[in-house]
Amino acid sequence: MSINLRTVYAFAREMYPKKSNDPIQYGTAGFRGKAENLDSTMFRMGVLATLRSRILGGSVIGVMITASHNPEPDNGVKLIDPKGEMLDPSWEVIATELANVTDQELEAQVGKIIRENNIDVSSSSNVYVGMDNRYHSPRLLKAVADGVIALKGNVKEFGIVTTPMVHYFVVAANTKCAYGQPTEEGYYSKLITAFNSLREDKLENGNYKNRLLFDGANGVGARKMLQFIKRMNSTLNVEVFNKGDGKINHECGADHVKVLQKPPIYMPIAEPFTRCVSVDGDADRVVYFFTDDKGVFHLLDGDRIATLVADFLMDTVKRCSLELKLGLVQTAYANGASTDYIVNKLKVPVACVPTGVKHLHHKALEFDIGVYFEANGHGTVIFSDDAKNLIKKAAEDGNEEAKKFLLIIDVINETVGDAISDMLLVETILNHKGWDVADWLACYDDLPNLQLKIKVQDRNVITTSDSERVCVTPVGLQEAINQAVSNYKRGRSFVRPSGTEDVVRVYAEAATKEDCESLAYDVGILVHKMAGGVGPELVHPNNTVKAHF
Repeated sequence: MSINLRTVYAFAREMYPKKSNDPIQYGTAGFRGKAENLDSTMFRMGVLATLRSRILGGSVIGVMITASHNPEPDNGVKLIDPKGEMLDPSWEVIATELANVTDQELEAQVGKIIRENNIDVSSSSNVYVGMDNRYHSPRLLKAVADGVIALKGNVKEFGIVTTPMVHYFVVAANTKCAYGQPTEEGYYSKLITAFNSLREDKLENGNYKNRLLFDGANGVGARKMLQFIKRMNSTLNVEVFNKGDGKINHECGADHVKVLQKPPIYMPIAEPFTRCVSVDGDADRVVYFFTDDKGVFHLLDGDRIATLVADFLMDTVKRCSLELKLGLVQTAYANGASTDYIVNKLKVPVACVPTGVKHLHHKALEFDIGVYFEANGHGTVIFSDDAKNLIKKAAEDGNEEAKKFLLIIDVINETVGDAISDMLLVETILNHKGWDVADWLACYDDLPNLQLKIKVQDRNVITTSDSERVCVTPVGLQEAINQAVSNYKRGRSFVRPSGTEDVVRVYAEAATKEDCESLAYDVGILVHKMAGGVGPELVHPNNTVKAHF
């Protein structure tokens, strides 16, 4: 099979010319930006995915078109490596270079990638492509597919699917169906069969009631949840809201609920202590929430999910009488109270890594059972091959608890954070324990916390170390933050540059809500003064002090 690289240039020139010269960088979530500027990037990522597949012996590479929790006008693209993990970091650099060259330089750049990586362009190449339900996603999917076709690769289009589904398809195909069937029905079947088997006929238990309100963020997760409901035979009573009538992520979804600490739009006020759940636009984040009998809103975020799951899995390991090392991975955004609970009450080792799922996923691989969740609700559980083999052996020897453990593993999408899979796991655990949301919340008391975004001229002036918990530059900023933190009981704060825009993210927590707000403000002022802040005014919580931001 011969390939003419002039074809790549011809496609780019005639169909996908580069419209913007603004630099674009492959970040923790791939490329992301305004949809009207992404056609050329999508085409080039189709080309890159084809080359990536060839260098890995024809293994399936996934491409997902989504902007996740971003507003509807945005879109993005991320590549998925053969084991369902994020794109190898060395290829993130290659992707960034390829996306930024001019159309005239494109042919030479592709040739350079082929030469430097010794890629056999005559070998087979397989790329799976999925997209979310944004109105511009079909156009961008065609651009990716054309990129694959330009290099004579094989492309399979899955249409509108969640991001976790594409990860699942990739792993299922590359394991020759050992992980499951690489189809949409195969995905539903694996999760639902395991969930229903664990639930049996016991749909309610103790304080646990079989009723759940689901906020689909007007994204693809809403569509797929409706498909789950059709196939579940009422084992889980779910009512879906924000199922596509409004704009994706607009005043709804996991990020909205998490950051603003309030229910999504168009979800009715439920009876006190009714379980409510929100996913994001591409269904890889999930958070729970409820309102108590006094009308107070309560959030059960990724930290809460992580502690619930770690506790349950530790108990399951003990019931199976197995020797397995379980660890939990967090980021600096994890609430300090959750870390204290995990270390001191559950006695589970905790590792802290920089923000970004790829960092958590990599660290979780170091344990027999690695649990990782970001506070935003993005996370999963990974089981090592040795752990799975040990559990399978115990099940084959007649250990009934081990047989249930295998079903628990099947409920979990190990490839990436999967909002629906994680939700099914949480429902399984709450049912097993006989808990309602109040029981879950009572495990520990969250420290009040707050996040701010400070606009700056250049986010790159902020550099960090120690898993983003220490600010290295500008020099002196960390010392000033330490001084501010020392003024508040149980105070903690850190700053980090955004991965996608010129803002600095400020996180603060303290013993009281008032102290937390004041600490966040104090640190925000420091960032503004020392890191080139720009933008609108920031109002102090007591409304008496203003700073120009």
